[in-house]
Amino acid sequence: MRILGINALFHDPAAALVIDGRTVAAAEEERFSRRKHGKRPVPFSAWELPEQAAAWCLKRAGLRPQDLDAVAYSFDPSLARPADSMGLDDPWDHLRLAYAREAPGFLGTALPGLDPGLVRFVPHHMAHAASSAFAAPGAEDSSVLVLDGRGERASHLAAHRTGDRLEALHAQELPHSLGLVYEELTEHLGFLRSSDEFKVMALASHGRPRMLPELRRHVYATGDGGFHATAVPWHELCPPRGPDEPWTQDHADAAASAQAALEETLLDLVRWLHGKTHDSVLTLAGGVALNCVANSRIAREGPFSRVWVQPAAGDAGTALGGALLLAVGAGHEPEPMAGADLGRDWSDAELGAWLKTAAVPFERPADISATVAQALADNAIVAWFQGRSEYGPRALGHRSLLAHPGHAGNLERLNDVKGREQFRPVAPMVLADRAPAIFDGPMPSPYMLFVHDVVDEWRERIPAVVHVDGTARIQTVDPEREPLVARMLTEFEKLTGLPVVVNTSLNTAGRPMVDDPRDALECFGSSPVDLLAIGPYAIRRGAFFRSAAGKGAGR
Repeated sequence: MRILGINALFHDPAAALVIDGRTVAAAEEERFSRRKHGKRPVPFSAWELPEQAAAWCLKRAGLRPQDLDAVAYSFDPSLARPADSMGLDDPWDHLRLAYAREAPGFLGTALPGLDPGLVRFVPHHMAHAASSAFAAPGAEDSSVLVLDGRGERASHLAAHRTGDRLEALHAQELPHSLGLVYEELTEHLGFLRSSDEFKVMALASHGRPRMLPELRRHVYATGDGGFHATAVPWHELCPPRGPDEPWTQDHADAAASAQAALEETLLDLVRWLHGKTHDSVLTLAGGVALNCVANSRIAREGPFSRVWVQPAAGDAGTALGGALLLAVGAGHEPEPMAGADLGRDWSDAELGAWLKTAAVPFERPADISATVAQALADNAIVAWFQGRSEYGPRALGHRSLLAHPGHAGNLERLNDVKGREQFRPVAPMVLADRAPAIFDGPMPSPYMLFVHDVVDEWRERIPAVVHVDGTARIQTVDPEREPLVARMLTEFEKLTGLPVVVNTSLNTAGRPMVDDPRDALECFGSSPVDLLAIGPYAIRRGAFFRSAAGKGAGR
């Protein structure tokens, strides 16, 4: 059975293709359109569909729209209520719902040949839940927790998977929403709402949770599987910050307090859920599940033996979850995700043709991993473009910026390259078998969704990846899954004695992650990166600009 999943209504529009329970392709529209998050999450944009991502997913499998058996749309307008009746201030929400009801027709137009009658509305939080419960390895009997800003009428779902059955246990009705509370603070602190919540998480490490007693009056678990989370008086707790103004200690303390309140509430929710299911495995999805600090506390202090987080935990992941839910409903066994590399790729010959067309000087070394390791050892910054692009917001060794972790100045250097705030950390990648000696936390951690304490004796050896609180958001690398990255790490350790490399996303501030070769060349040409490793080819900055200068002189 061939099922296309679509997420479109709020933000991070995406498409995913599932065939007989196996995930064949998944991609976010932002990687094609080059608009961060695809679009803004306002009612006026709710009609926009991931047309390019959907067309690519079908092309990847050699399918036409008329070859599909079903399309899953990850929002069910029949479950929604008017915004004002749910205590939400969203006077144009009715427009969003109107667009959702018309989605089958829109999809039929966007994908010529598709029968609109094949479109199935899937409840938003059930799509989130399926994206983790059915994609996680070893989760045939597991508990599921979903938390985000909002769905049709709720902001949370606790569920239980048993084989091919996914049972909802509790949902928290709006307006109570941990995601919306965090979004409100994001906006109050001068960041972009429903986009920059990860900046608040990073800023929290610079503060003290001194406002937590006040926040506990507004954000707390209610003991029945739900919670209270609304009407936080942020203006009374700290002054607002303008987007271009420096942050103050009050701002950092507000972030730290919100983070602490979130973690406390989440711990209460997972304990309630465990008391209902007594499972050993918990899977997480929803935008709140991208909060890796909270995830780590759940793993460390919660009652579950193993915690798995969907790497595309935000709304993009509902495209996959909706498709998986329909596949399981049709009797197909869901195949767990082997990795997040579900997007576009190019053959060596295709990449070479791109470079020749661009008329840039390049070389093909005997081993691109060894070439990159040597460049990193020489303290170069390397753009790494290899294999299929990632599904979700994390760079996981396919579209990455790499650097030497042993030089503390590389944190500031990378933040300058990317044009982002200096309080934000960068992450380390490390071979899975070396990680326990350096980092303390949930292992393995292939998707950068947990933070780990850096062992004391290593903090001075890899200062670029150690956050102000002594933690790091690591990616563990399995050589069987990522042989090229593993070889680069091995070669780098031979040269430096360090089994760790800095890994951050290959993009600049406000831009989506690089996806295709043109994106890679544009990013390389516009930012101070020393080497671009694209497939088996290497482009060096000096040669790149000498060539450009020569062409200019020739004209």
